[in-house]
Amino acid sequence: MEAAAFAAQSEAIVFLSYFEDFPDPRQRGKVVYPLNEILLLCLLAVLAGAETFVDIARFGQKKITLLRRFLPFRDGTPSHDHLGDIFATLDATEFQRRFVAWVAKLIGVSADVIAFDGKTLRGSAHKKRGKAAIHMVSAFAARQRLVLGQVKVADKSNEIVAIPALLDMLAIEGAIVTIDAMGCQRNIAQKILDKKADYIFSLKGNQSSLREDVELFAAEQKANGFRDTKITHYKTVDGDHGRIETRTYTAIHDVAWLQERHQWPGLQGVVMVESERVIPGASRQAGRPIKSSARRASTSLHCCGSPASLDRLFAPTGWLRTAFIGSWT
Repeated sequence: MEAAAFAAQSEAIVFLSYFEDFPDPRQRGKVVYPLNEILLLCLLAVLAGAETFVDIARFGQKKITLLRRFLPFRDGTPSHDHLGDIFATLDATEFQRRFVAWVAKLIGVSADVIAFDGKTLRGSAHKKRGKAAIHMVSAFAARQRLVLGQVKVADKSNEIVAIPALLDMLAIEGAIVTIDAMGCQRNIAQKILDKKADYIFSLKGNQSSLREDVELFAAEQKANGFRDTKITHYKTVDGDHGRIETRTYTAIHDVAWLQERHQWPGLQGVVMVESERVIPGASRQAGRPIKSSARRASTSLHCCGSPASLDRLFAPTGWLRTAFIGSWT
């Protein structure tokens, strides 16, 4: 118990260190509840299942003895209204940047797979009031199954703007970043490489000329049994809910001509992913092009900072499956 208590206190100190110089716009002489106490209260309450300021305030009232093991809390904890007022004055972007940095350090995300994905929140639109649905872009640590950060955007088309902003918040050195076709942009690829990470992009119609070249190239190489190029081949079989899905991954390494023609930052390989799903009473087979990673039944292009990155992806089974399935979950 003592060891667990010491570990919890140590991590609380680390968490608060990320907010040590966080701007507090309140008038110093009128502050009743110090910001570090409020942040610690919110962290512990959310970890305990709190979802609203009402929940957090209730947690503070019932667990004040626990909270005082970490910090003084001389004046107790604020009401839910007071909590809302305090958070309304804080810089949300700066808060998220610091929180994401702490989470990344906590889970050691730098050597794993991070999936970027955009989702529209169900029920967030209100037609009568003219309120559009809320669209969020999230960065998800696939192996740890943890959201590292989120950015709200006006609609799906603005993901192109949101993804670089979210990348700026994250420490991604050594990671493989997977993004669907909307994020398949040269500037995003370059930003990922500049942060010393690799990426896997789904390749679809928004990069039409590149897709056409990849589609033709992959089809020609497959037709001649890949005799004229260096490849890495891998297969996985998954069974769930009465169906069996077999995926065949073929990485084509010799793409210097593709890089020269399209000037795509860091391009080191093209991955074709073919899937066959067998469901009782039916079967389906599909293969479509993507960018060096894959979505279901697709062919993909994989851009790396170095040729060794592609080999690293295919070396351990866990890396491959997490990278290619990470953005689907």
